[in-house]
Amino acid sequence: MKRTADDKFQTVIEMNTFWYYNPEFEETYEGHINAVKENLLHLKNRVEKEGLSVELISEFLYKKGENGLRALLALTGFSYEFLKRVFTFIRIINAPELNALVYRDQWILKDDNDQAEDIQEWGSGYIERQMGRDRYFRLGIANLFFEGATTDILSKALPLFHLKKLSFSKLNFDMDALLDTLVRYKEAGSYSGKKENNPEQVIEKLLKEIGIGYEKGDLSELINYASNEKRTMDFIIPDKTNPKVVIESSYLATTSSGQGDKSKAEIQIDVLLKEHYPDSHFWGFVDGIGWYVRKQDLRRMIDAYEEVFTFHNQELARFQSQLLEVLS
Repeated sequence: MKRTADDKFQTVIEMNTFWYYNPEFEETYEGHINAVKENLLHLKNRVEKEGLSVELISEFLYKKGENGLRALLALTGFSYEFLKRVFTFIRIINAPELNALVYRDQWILKDDNDQAEDIQEWGSGYIERQMGRDRYFRLGIANLFFEGATTDILSKALPLFHLKKLSFSKLNFDMDALLDTLVRYKEAGSYSGKKENNPEQVIEKLLKEIGIGYEKGDLSELINYASNEKRTMDFIIPDKTNPKVVIESSYLATTSSGQGDKSKAEIQIDVLLKEHYPDSHFWGFVDGIGWYVRKQDLRRMIDAYEEVFTFHNQELARFQSQLLEVLS
């Protein structure tokens, strides 16, 4: 017998578990939490007795392995994913200042060609294996947290919200520094979601400064003839009635499996624009380390656009110049 909508509705209301959880998983994960906490207490005791040093942190990472690294990340508020991005950045930039900071020239890398043009991001397993077998790699991680915030290249590249996590005081269990970690954990989601933190604001500000109007939303021809394939556009210049330039912005600081789908969607939009708005230009702002480490998806992504820009100051100037040329 087919159930009515009301029956199904009542099932969800009356039989709701409110917060489902797996008791076995909860017990297992509590063990993980306790291990990280105990490692932090162990580190705190050693710091109080022996004094904080790069060598002490390096030895802690060697003895405690994965849990030691996770304890260090918990203490500073640095996420594992962000640490991976920082390592990728260090390998890409290959700057003497950064190399000296993390002892890069003395790393003994295995199962990885660190000099390859197409650098692949390291997974957590590789980082942990390397940490266990390479003293200078461990010293590099420790030194990153000791002096990373004072390094000119990192201080310019990292957002201040994350740069502040690289703190000697946090490793020294300073109370103010630990409170800072708690606050940054709490505010991380809000920080990421703030409109002012969206790179699209850079485009909006530039367009307003040079007096060029724009709209956002759906193009009427696509609504009428391709309603299942169209998508909301980030910038339509000067307006939906007479679109001269259509811009999509994709800034990714992380990687995800959805990047391949996004590139396919943009290629489809390019086809639709060529069909329904043949005189318009389809441009993209594609930037962020998330795209840098997914080059195959990046190559597919840029195929969709007639022109591509990043948020680098030189690129913004080039964008302004080409936009004014098209509109004139």
